[in-house]
Amino acid sequence: MRLPLNGDEAVAYAVKHVDVDVIAAYPITPQTIIVEKLSEFVYNGELDAEFIHVESEHSAISTAVGAALAGARVFTATASQGYAYMHEILHIAASLRLPIVMAVANRALSAPINIHCDHGDVMNGRDTGRIMLFAENAQEAYDTTIQAYKIAEDPEVQLPVIVALDGFTISHTTEDVEVLDEEVVRKYVGKRKPREIELPHVGKKVPYDVTSLEPISVGTLALPDYYEEVKYQQFEAMKRVPEVVRRVNEEYAKLSGRSYGDGLIDVFNEDADYAIVVLGSTAGTARALARKRKDFSVVRIKLFRPFPHEELAKILEGKKAVAVLDRMPVYRQHGGALYLDVLSSLYYLDEKPIVVDYVYGLGGRDVSMKTIEKIVEDLKRTDKASAMKERVRRIDVRK
Repeated sequence: MRLPLNGDEAVAYAVKHVDVDVIAAYPITPQTIIVEKLSEFVYNGELDAEFIHVESEHSAISTAVGAALAGARVFTATASQGYAYMHEILHIAASLRLPIVMAVANRALSAPINIHCDHGDVMNGRDTGRIMLFAENAQEAYDTTIQAYKIAEDPEVQLPVIVALDGFTISHTTEDVEVLDEEVVRKYVGKRKPREIELPHVGKKVPYDVTSLEPISVGTLALPDYYEEVKYQQFEAMKRVPEVVRRVNEEYAKLSGRSYGDGLIDVFNEDADYAIVVLGSTAGTARALARKRKDFSVVRIKLFRPFPHEELAKILEGKKAVAVLDRMPVYRQHGGALYLDVLSSLYYLDEKPIVVDYVYGLGGRDVSMKTIEKIVEDLKRTDKASAMKERVRRIDVRK
């Protein structure tokens, strides 16, 4: 069924379709529409879920942690300062191996106060141990939210997932979105099954669920003789994520007819000599220009955490030069988060392309095809010496 939905509404429909049990809601622009729409679904009896109004974003993620520990399928959403306020509990949710799905409608961080898009918010939490997926448009926001539950709840993963969608550009822009039949989605996702854990003192496995008949301890003290092993288990779970994401992408394609590259990276015009590496909605603008010019590739990173280093290196090998687009404040001379991930991906190649970081679109500044064209032309003029001299470049900024 095709519906006119903005990105926030698309996420809400996906959450409804996967039949969540608990929604922890606190409003913050530009994600508020998500929880408002979900409150309508619950009030109208379209979704049988516990809708919990909390007093802050810190409480929202804390509520999600508690509900997930009780075996519930949970959802929350936030943006910007709200995401920053959650930061303490982001680490806890990941360390407790809880499959919490959270939408983040990307918004610039204060100060100065700004309600529009850049990726500075989620980049602050990129190493909190959670999976991060970036959507390009409202359709993908819907599809990715459904996939997020399959990924998070996979027995080999059991980690929280963020679905990032650009504030206002996606969250508030209405598009035609193909939504699946609710019963089809619910059959595809299934019911959440808490993973089993070994209890050596009783000699058996029990559900990782605080409502279980067998008492379990959660979040206890781990001194130097155990803490490192807990972190190692998270590391091993993250290693398994890319293969699960690929499988979910393929399964979902059979269900819906839609796929996004291999689920990790989506590439357009792969054989060109030059490339742009990008996250989120800007990929659509870059692709529109690439269709006209045909002289550069658009490499959209969908799975940002864990970062697909090996896969990206294969795509960029043999390129003359690569422009990395960082939509976040960059204060260091060696580049932003995406740029540094791209550089590390290329480190072991015998012949490395020139790589330049372009900081753009902060605070929601418009990103047009003219902006992308400036980047492409600048990249084509860049040699190794000039790239080393000025590796971080800013586009359309008044100096």
